[in-house]
Amino acid sequence: MTFLDRSRTVAPPGWSRWLVPPAALAVHLSIGQAYAWSVFKPPLESALGLSGTASALPFQLAIVMLGLSAAFGGTLVERNGPRWAMFVSLVCFSSGFLVAALGVATDQFWLVVLGYGFIGGIGLGIGYISPVSTLIKWFPDRPGMATGIAIMGFGGGALIASPWSTGMLEAFGTDSAGIATAFLVHGLAYAGFMALGVLLVRVPPDGWLPAGHRSEAAPRRLVTTAQVSARNALRTPQFWCLWVVLCMNVTAGIGILEKAAPMISDFFTGTSAPVTVSAAAGFVALLSLANMTGRLLWSSTSDLIGRKNMYRIYLGVGALMYLTIVQFGSSKPLFICCALVILSFYGGGFAAIPAYLQDLFGTYQVGAIHGRLLTAWSTAGVLGPLIVNWVADAGERAGRSGSDLYTTSLTIMIGLLIVGFAANELVRPVHPRFHEAAERKTRVHQQS
Repeated sequence: MTFLDRSRTVAPPGWSRWLVPPAALAVHLSIGQAYAWSVFKPPLESALGLSGTASALPFQLAIVMLGLSAAFGGTLVERNGPRWAMFVSLVCFSSGFLVAALGVATDQFWLVVLGYGFIGGIGLGIGYISPVSTLIKWFPDRPGMATGIAIMGFGGGALIASPWSTGMLEAFGTDSAGIATAFLVHGLAYAGFMALGVLLVRVPPDGWLPAGHRSEAAPRRLVTTAQVSARNALRTPQFWCLWVVLCMNVTAGIGILEKAAPMISDFFTGTSAPVTVSAAAGFVALLSLANMTGRLLWSSTSDLIGRKNMYRIYLGVGALMYLTIVQFGSSKPLFICCALVILSFYGGGFAAIPAYLQDLFGTYQVGAIHGRLLTAWSTAGVLGPLIVNWVADAGERAGRSGSDLYTTSLTIMIGLLIVGFAANELVRPVHPRFHEAAERKTRVHQQS
């Protein structure tokens, strides 16, 4: 397996750095299938006699494992390199589909949960962080744009997977045999596509810089030229401020994303222009497009205006968008526009956070630091839907209907975004005592 060694992935002279984003996209577009899990929910419920809650278990476990595997595997990814990480992601994600196929074929739902949720979820986490530090090292002049291109793939993966999966179910059938065949094809096809990323990815030689870029240049106060280890990063207030920032931004976005179709239907029920089922599905597609577009647009913008300013926009303008929905949500165009902006900020927040980490902690172990920070995503993935659904269920029991079901939860989202805004304002340059050189000097002094 020497092919996977980090030393074998060093780019030869003349290698184009623009070949690395496609390698990252090959992985992210594949694992982005997770956002299309809902396509399989109704067939699974019918074929295996599951409830809606049970059919969501594979997806929920996959998201939990994404955060955990990214957190605990981040250091391994940094040590072994992107090719090793992408290969591990390929094996786990694809074999997860194969185990799930066996589970459906044998009517053993626990195998579906184990395969897609646990094994496949590990593939999600390792694959998600696999290209981050490599892209930042190839694009020190445009780190936000580079990571935005890759992470855009994760947001856009469902746009490919959803119609593809639907077409397969129509061709193979929606019984156990048809679903198992669809899972089998998914596993094999994604293995082939992700293998392109494994073969293509390269790391730059030590000391490599793009023409005209100076490593000592630090054009903004928060951009460091020092290096901080993952272990030391956890000891800094900056890491935990960014943890809160990411958690609040994701909670606000996923609160709309998870409940999008019923939310827009409820908002305009009983009005002169009710929302049909097909129109609600179209709204969900628009949100996915905004999520994907925001990952590239806003992360690229952050290269121009700085990461702290970009998150001021995500959190501050996001709160204003929620306030507009609460106050003027009866206007359908206004509701849709505000929701699209919020979801673009949701995607942009994911894409810009690796570059924010690089600004503060350097490139030394930025992939491992990013992996640990993604535990904020796992938390938000539970928190956002819980707030929206719990408040709506309580409202129904109290006899409320329409937009009144969501007023309280949307107001809570405003408060959470304000908390995130305050946490972002507290971000300052990392103290030199956490830098690698300073730490080594301290150890030498203690030993002497």
